[in-house]
Amino acid sequence: MKRVNLFFILLAIMCLSACNREKQEATVRQPISAEDSYFGRTPPDMEAIEFNPDFMAKEGWELGGVHASKMNEFYLISTSEDPFRPLVISFRRENRVWKRYDFHFTGSDTMYTKDKYIERTASGWSEIKSLGPAFEAIRIMRLTASAKGTLVFDEVGTNGNGILRYSRLIDGQREDPQPFGPDINTGKWTAHPFIAPDESYLIWDSEREGGYGDSDMYISFRQEDGSWGPAINFGEEINTEYEDGGGYVTLDGKYISFCPRCDAPYDRMWIDAKVIEDLKLKDQKQ
Repeated sequence: MKRVNLFFILLAIMCLSACNREKQEATVRQPISAEDSYFGRTPPDMEAIEFNPDFMAKEGWELGGVHASKMNEFYLISTSEDPFRPLVISFRRENRVWKRYDFHFTGSDTMYTKDKYIERTASGWSEIKSLGPAFEAIRIMRLTASAKGTLVFDEVGTNGNGILRYSRLIDGQREDPQPFGPDINTGKWTAHPFIAPDESYLIWDSEREGGYGDSDMYISFRQEDGSWGPAINFGEEINTEYEDGGGYVTLDGKYISFCPRCDAPYDRMWIDAKVIEDLKLKDQKQ
């Protein structure tokens, strides 16, 4: 029963059903319990626990599917790679070859994947669009967006020399990618950013001096003057001697999801997002 409920909820969120806009919004507004929101799993407290529902197969669990009107695109919903952030997967036919694009739902009318994006319109999702040559020139691994439209993303570097960049919307125009300062771009393997919807903090992982081993997760808080504060290690509640990272906060803002070992992406953990408030108090005391 929970799978059936989730199916219709995701269809409403992604606007892939044939229902009209009013019916979709009514479906989204229906209340659901915490257990239903997280596949029947009891939410964690301040101690990280595993999130591995029994029915989640590593080869994937995909829900629904529909062709675009011109039959040159096919959309489906997948929770196989990350149940907290459903993907809209688009297969687009280009020169008789079907190419896959993955779009993460961000709770807004625009979804992004690397240097591409799609927008929600009155009739459904738009064609796949490019962010422009400045983005296409960077081998982006993860891109995240704030509610204001600020994009933050990493790159596939060599020998761990990748950095994080951002791009803001200024008077309706998107600026070219800009690198963060040394508070963020220090160390090796700097990657997998997540920017808060209100841009109050930034999460990423990096291998730095004073860490717990390989890559650790860090957070930086936006300061009163608009700058970014120093990188704060998430501590032993999340970080280990292994490659910890891939962190982000769930769409409802309640939990942090992360990989305790980035080489095993299906072994995910989650913890109460109140840990962010504790780290913010630590930042204010510095």
